[in-house]
Amino acid sequence: MKNKYFKYSLLIVLIALVGFGVYYFVSNSNEHRTHSHNEEIYTCSMHPQIIKHEPGECPICGMDLIQKVIEDQPVDSNAIAALLQPANGFVVGDFETTTVKDTVIASAISLPGTVTYNPNSSVNVAARISGRIEKMYVHRKFQRVTKGQKLFDLYSPELQTEQQNFIYLIANDAQNATIIKAVKQKLLLYGMSTSQVNALATAKKLNPVVSIYSPANGIVDGTENGDLQNQTSQQNSTTEVLRLKEGDYVTKGAVVFKLVNTDRVWAVFNVIQGYNSLVKINQSIQIESELDANEVVNAKVNFVETQLDPKEKTNRIRVYLDNEKLKYPIGLRLEGSMETNPKKGLWLQKESLVSLGNKKVIFVKKGEGFQATKITTGLEINGFVQVLDGVVVGDRLAQNAQYLIDSGSFIKTK
Repeated sequence: MKNKYFKYSLLIVLIALVGFGVYYFVSNSNEHRTHSHNEEIYTCSMHPQIIKHEPGECPICGMDLIQKVIEDQPVDSNAIAALLQPANGFVVGDFETTTVKDTVIASAISLPGTVTYNPNSSVNVAARISGRIEKMYVHRKFQRVTKGQKLFDLYSPELQTEQQNFIYLIANDAQNATIIKAVKQKLLLYGMSTSQVNALATAKKLNPVVSIYSPANGIVDGTENGDLQNQTSQQNSTTEVLRLKEGDYVTKGAVVFKLVNTDRVWAVFNVIQGYNSLVKINQSIQIESELDANEVVNAKVNFVETQLDPKEKTNRIRVYLDNEKLKYPIGLRLEGSMETNPKKGLWLQKESLVSLGNKKVIFVKKGEGFQATKITTGLEINGFVQVLDGVVVGDRLAQNAQYLIDSGSFIKTK
């Protein structure tokens, strides 16, 4: 009886174990099938709305379905780690490396420039007495005049009155030398020459027209309120007429002509923004012109402008040139070359960084690969770039950053 009971119990246990095994197998099979179906999705390249969990044909066009690969979508970010690096943030590889150098670098820089007027050497020809312009002997801007050349004749009723007083004193009070000398000096101040005053005393004949002569050699830049800077671009034009004409009335002290001297000129050079700190006053500069590239003029920097030119985004330096022998025409293009003052800082080779728009990126050695790092740069001199932020002395960098970019292991397209 006991043996029979034992056999029944053993049979029940075996049946239970078999049932549990079947259940476990079916459950695992369903789970594996479900997991596989979740990973393997098939769709039509022409009709992406068709989704199936097994291969087949598209019910619309009959094309074979292709497997769709599902990837985790990255979170949009403007951070450099999200925009520039691959998913693991690392570029694995064995590339040549270089280091940041904490040193002093100096180099020669080239500066474009032009010849301009020196406004400090200009001469104003003003009316010494009020009157009307009877005759003009210079009619065009940028005409060259010489010292002593007649410029214009001025008729003045006031001058006529003073001449009458002078003639009257000579004829009726010749012994009063003091008064006669004072009136004669007044006529000279009104613009008459000594020979004209002596001729007036001899002939005792009025001449209310006084001729004005050029006090210096130069080029006629303009008439009253002329602007040198605005005229510079027109230095080759000899057809532009002057504003003042015959018959115009001028007041005492008004500038009738402005004469610019081409024997003393400025050489103005543009310095790229950020490089003005490398240029100092009295620093040597070698100047070449487009007239003769073999002729080099050695000079020194006379002035460094601190204000940035808003149009060209450059700072300017001036060199004062003695143009009496050089004979540089206004507007001539120049090329300046100068050794910069040594600049201390952290420097790396230009090939070690890559520019991505407004960002500069380097690859820093990390273990078995390289990690992209954003840096802030400054000057670029002689193939080296100054690093202001982003690296420290001792960091090892990929020597050719562009190679890592071009390898395709760095940038991903969306």
